[in-house]
Amino acid sequence: MADFELTSKTCFCTGKWEYTISYTVQGNPDGPPLIFIHGTPWSSRVWVPFARTFASSFKIYLFDNPGFGQSPGGVAISSVDRKDLDASLAGQAEAFALLLKRWKLSEHPHVIAHDSGGLIALRASLNHGAEYASLCLVDVVAVSPFGSTFFKLVAANHDVFNAIPQKLMNGLTRAYIQGAAFKPLPSGVEDMLLLPWTSCGVQGKAGFLRQMRQADQRHAADVEPRYGEIGKKMPVKIIWGKEDAWIPVDRAKRLAHKIGTDQMVILEDAGHLIHYDQPARLAHELDLWLSKVTASP
Repeated sequence: MADFELTSKTCFCTGKWEYTISYTVQGNPDGPPLIFIHGTPWSSRVWVPFARTFASSFKIYLFDNPGFGQSPGGVAISSVDRKDLDASLAGQAEAFALLLKRWKLSEHPHVIAHDSGGLIALRASLNHGAEYASLCLVDVVAVSPFGSTFFKLVAANHDVFNAIPQKLMNGLTRAYIQGAAFKPLPSGVEDMLLLPWTSCGVQGKAGFLRQMRQADQRHAADVEPRYGEIGKKMPVKIIWGKEDAWIPVDRAKRLAHKIGTDQMVILEDAGHLIHYDQPARLAHELDLWLSKVTASP
């Protein structure tokens, strides 16, 4: 099989939305399940090097959230607004919980989440009963308010940005992506991260604008008071880039307090895209965590 390419698809419906999720399951078939969740505006590709690292010990699950990468947004079931696509954080959390059930895992998975993937994992557990063996949150959207200045500008001026030609929007999106890293990104990495939002990708400009417009602050605020429940149910670790310009490092400390965990690591010389700023140090911290939570009692 290709290197963690998303070669499988599954479809399911909620009461309002129809979802098609692209995913792959690789690694050690006898190992404990390990799920990586990406955030916005990324895809599962940000986790591939780390999936590779842990594939010999874990059964790896990678997927693209609805409206990201190779997974289209959720399509409204009602014929009245059939063309409306949904990529809200609430919708993505519900979709993840359903995907988890669809996989029929034999044991609770270990979950590693980045950016809005953190809120997806938290909401899926608190609102939809998803259960994990452990949870590692890396520079996550979880504490309101969230979103960079550009993120908020797009969300508040959708019609203006929608009128921008695709080629010009590609340049703005590329600059936005660059701002997530503390160090310059290799051009190949930038191209990979940009691709889904171009005319050659599944989502295009419309998808890029849609997911920003639908990232409602209330989807964090309405579960924040319950984060302590997560800390009581499972071990939780928080990893953050000290130079994260999108979600300041003080959010890590606030989140750790709300969850009730003392497992928090702040990495120097790392921004929001910690995967590329400090890949070796992130891999090391993930290895320490997974070794700890899978150790025999």
